Amino acid sequence: MADEHHEDHGNTVSAWFLAISWIVVWTVAATAIVLGGALMTWLAVTFGVSIVLAIIAGVMKKAGLGRKEPRPVPPTREEWEAGRKTTV
Repeated sequence: MADEHHEDHGNTVSAWFLAISWIVVWTVAATAIVLGGALMTWLAVTFGVSIVLAIIAGVMKKAGLGRKEPRPVPPTREEWEAGRKTTV
């Protein structure tokens, strides 16, 4: 049921933006913490920035930079077995 309402970004501009920006933000926070920054402050700031970046990626998706077709649906077990028998 929950999967019906979930839409992923797929291999798109918005997905790459989100992945790369989160990597950068969390790496900066980790570096700052290791170098003696306040743990809770950096975690709070990074968490807030991560939420903002997720919202931006969602807006990018709605603007047409996300998945253009529905998510692929994996075959049922019966379909997979039938396809496998015909190829073997």
